[in-house]
Amino acid sequence: MRSTEAQEADADAGGNGVGSYVYGIVPGDVEVTPGTEGVGDPPGQVELLTYGEIGALVSDVPVDRPLGRPKDLQRHAELLDDTAAEVPVLPLRFGAVLTGPEAVVEELLTPYHDEFRDALEELEGRAQYVIKARYVERAILLEVLDENKEAARLRKEIHGRPEEVTRNARMRLGEIIEQTIAAKRELDTDTLLDEIENLSEAVVIREPTHERDAAHVSVLMESDRQAELEQVLDELRDEWAGRVELRLLGPLAPYDFVGTTAE
Repeated sequence: MRSTEAQEADADAGGNGVGSYVYGIVPGDVEVTPGTEGVGDPPGQVELLTYGEIGALVSDVPVDRPLGRPKDLQRHAELLDDTAAEVPVLPLRFGAVLTGPEAVVEELLTPYHDEFRDALEELEGRAQYVIKARYVERAILLEVLDENKEAARLRKEIHGRPEEVTRNARMRLGEIIEQTIAAKRELDTDTLLDEIENLSEAVVIREPTHERDAAHVSVLMESDRQAELEQVLDELRDEWAGRVELRLLGPLAPYDFVGTTAE
């Protein structure tokens, strides 16, 4: 799938068939490691285009070839996450293509210079972290059955009987389990937020990505406090042992905390 920007670049590329793919906005004094590869096949070389105090990470892409392969999506995210681990970055969403370097400077960096500069200053020394917590299937099911008499009764009613004669009971049991897990998710998310309150500068509660998600939270915080966050989560893992599995992702590009991601 190609973005509107890519389609416009295809029409306006001046006949050379090459556009400038923009990954994100960074401070203008950032140094790009020579040989850094971006998206595309073959991948373009990433470079920095600057204006004033800001810059854009870009690479050339042929506008007559579709973007959106899993490899491209992965490389886009990897490049921005690697950048966020070192310097502040305002990530653009995948597929932002302009007609060339001049367009990047004239249409993106120049008119939004002050806004981008101020946003980068606010992100200095900070990054996004994502905390994913998921219930252990057997543990959460036993918990629901232990706490809900109707669920326990339905479970016994269903056990060993054909699906066609227990369809209504199975549907009702599924509803109870779903509703109970949703209520537990809210409580456990609150517990997690309480534990990280002193570390986080901003929090976004993400939608569940799995029916057994116990919490899915994005946190903006100072990168040099990552060890403190890991310690807090280790303590929570001990408290939730056998019931909830916790994962920490980051540092990541701060998609959830900037208003400059391209649509």
